[in-house]
Amino acid sequence: MGTGDGRAVIRAAARQPTTLVIGLDAVAGAMTDASRRSARSVARGGVDNALFCVAGIEAPPRELVGRGDLVTVRFPWGSLLRGVLGVDPAARAGLASLVAPAGSIDALVSIEGRDGLPDLLHTTDDRTRLAEAWRAEGFVVDDLRSASKGEVAASGSTWARRLGATSAERRRVVRFRLSRLP
Repeated sequence: MGTGDGRAVIRAAARQPTTLVIGLDAVAGAMTDASRRSARSVARGGVDNALFCVAGIEAPPRELVGRGDLVTVRFPWGSLLRGVLGVDPAARAGLASLVAPAGSIDALVSIEGRDGLPDLLHTTDDRTRLAEAWRAEGFVVDDLRSASKGEVAASGSTWARRLGATSAERRRVVRFRLSRLP
């Protein structure tokens, strides 16, 4: 979710040729080039296991509801960021709806104090609010920690580079995983 320019979707599809990788983003223009590239024949650098869909997190396509074994969110902003952090109920519910039974959400987020959003690593109250918000959606927080430089680089996120999350004096990046409760 939050595909952006779609490059990470194509890379993930190329690395996992037996997995269907679907990129969803509310802005069609950002992922147009990646969608065209993925549609090329495999011999010309395309992938046959990537799809792109224009959809906001508050109203994901019903065809995808409950289908995602792993829903990844990389460096979200706007309502998607607020949903991942548990502070936007509509976005949080939309994201949760994509996850299959026994599925999970893996998120990399970069937040600064000036963003006015929860500080997940340094504030116990914010970690507790995150856990409670996601428990209401049927999830548990499995992992919550600082992301390594390697994890940020491996994300393939263009947005991470724009944020400065890959530089030596990088923004702080938090990684967390949410698993659906049985």
